[in-house]
Amino acid sequence: MPDVKQTISDFYRVAQERDFQRDFQFRVLNIQSGDGAFAVTEDDLVYAQGGTVPGRTIASTDVAFMGLAFKVPGGATYGGTYELTFYSDREDSLRQLFLQWTRDTFDEGTSSGNYYMPRDTSVVDLVQLDTQLNRVAQYTLVGAFPTTVGDISYNVQGTGAPVTFSVTLGYHFIKSQLY
Repeated sequence: MPDVKQTISDFYRVAQERDFQRDFQFRVLNIQSGDGAFAVTEDDLVYAQGGTVPGRTIASTDVAFMGLAFKVPGGATYGGTYELTFYSDREDSLRQLFLQWTRDTFDEGTSSGNYYMPRDTSVVDLVQLDTQLNRVAQYTLVGAFPTTVGDISYNVQGTGAPVTFSVTLGYHFIKSQLY
């Protein structure tokens, strides 16, 4: 018997017990501004093409002692931005909602805006799902606000394919919960 229990049989046994997370077992559950003025509904979110679960990094500092560099863990950092791609509905209403949210932050027409620190209730909720669409884990991007609403490209010689646009949201940190 091998010392390391990572044989084909072991892989097959564990894969049967635990299965695999699939690339479609993910949904954007909620996007809302802190004051509730801008909320992306579940009907809107069916247009989300997918997404990623953002990572987390622990900063480390070198502490030198007798020629060795010891790594000392420190605080957490996050990517700070999150990008989603959406199909555009016939009326372009979802994209217009995100554009209005950015105009609420700054409107060049009035040279004014709401320069507030996004509240902890301004969030993007992301969920990983099991095969029955039950939550496995939820990730909440706290302090969310749109930083970029992307272009839409049209082509008069196109095939009639649905058009897409991207939205980049800034955030401060991530809360996570396992179910």
